[in-house]
Amino acid sequence: MNTLCRRSGLAALAILLLLALVVAGCGGDSAGDGRSKEGKTALKFWHFWSEPTQKAALMERIKAFEAENPDTYVELSELSWNDGKAKLQLAFNSSTAPDVLELGSDWVAQFSSAGVLANQKGMAGDNDSRFSAEVLAPGQWNGGTFAWPWVVDSRVLYFNKTLLASVGADTTKPDTLWSDVLAKAEQIKAKHPQAYGFGANGPDQHRLYKKIIPFFWSNGGQVMDANGTPTINSPQNIQALEAYLELARTGLIETQKALDQQFVQGNVGFWISGPWLADRIRKDNPGLRFGLQTMPGFAGHQAVSFGGGEYLAINNASKQKEAAKKLVVFLTSAKQSLEFCKALPGGMTPADLSVAGDPFLQSEVRKHFTAQMKAARFTPVHPKWLDIEAIVEEEVSQAILGNKEAAQALNDAQYRLTQLTTGEAANAAETAGH
Repeated sequence: MNTLCRRSGLAALAILLLLALVVAGCGGDSAGDGRSKEGKTALKFWHFWSEPTQKAALMERIKAFEAENPDTYVELSELSWNDGKAKLQLAFNSSTAPDVLELGSDWVAQFSSAGVLANQKGMAGDNDSRFSAEVLAPGQWNGGTFAWPWVVDSRVLYFNKTLLASVGADTTKPDTLWSDVLAKAEQIKAKHPQAYGFGANGPDQHRLYKKIIPFFWSNGGQVMDANGTPTINSPQNIQALEAYLELARTGLIETQKALDQQFVQGNVGFWISGPWLADRIRKDNPGLRFGLQTMPGFAGHQAVSFGGGEYLAINNASKQKEAAKKLVVFLTSAKQSLEFCKALPGGMTPADLSVAGDPFLQSEVRKHFTAQMKAARFTPVHPKWLDIEAIVEEEVSQAILGNKEAAQALNDAQYRLTQLTTGEAANAAETAGH
């Protein structure tokens, strides 16, 4: 029997409590929206678009799907990012999972490897030629495709034009190397004691790794090799982390949320963030002179940013796989995913980049994220990725806080990741319990 619970010793009471959360937390099919499900095939779709504007945008796409497929009714249920994954895990363990489900890109492997998702490769109505290999990768497992890319996005480098101009920097040309960014950040720090040259993400769960790992990739490093063997303490990664630490010393070490706010207030020269920050600047400080550019890198290597997004999977136990696949194909199509992205606050990017030239994706802000998606990389496909992520963040945080040198932090991370991925940690814990 497949199980997605991380620890097999979950108490019966905890299971009952989680089951109650599933029943109480997942909304039922939409009421009062003018749709009727009488006599139709009912598809259950669990998703994470719970904010009012997001819900309205998704409903428009669902209505469009039902118009093209009048024999099908889609029952929508909302999940939250706080406990949605746990609800999905329990739903699969209790055989109550929906027909179609949304998964974050770094979650898919955990579900794919458990055998609970349908292999969509070869199913009617779609092919993988419209997605890049990088975007497809999170949904693939052992030669199969268990989740289709829907909407994705990345991170770019924001810069404060006023602070840069004050130190004589040319704000019309993007920086191609992190060493150039460092030189300007140091000048900002020297001239403006109350400002920060660079915003450095410090300890910040599920966010720090999105800043650090692209530094590794951009210097030719990896978290693990093609065989799944950890390689995080490579010379390339140590050098990249040292570069991040140098940048951090010119600025402010804080959380994503705090650094977004500091940039909006005009206090930070350079800061890596997502499309939501531009919207926040327009609302809270429209007079701020700022710019965006794709990520700088290191000499001799391609600059890379973090890529992540939402994927659509089908329950392997669903009795409505054909109808479920039609919904997945419809929502992930270039046309429908583009319309969905246009309606989302902050925007996203369709995983199908055949529409990259659309005016929306080439607007003054969005064009940088559209370009960055062509040089973005997703996290390694591994069932234990969330545990891997936690170890990376914990050890890198020690270096950022000055408790360890870069080499020591990554050597310690290498040891812990090796234990985790070879099962030694689990065996040691089991032995200790006897």
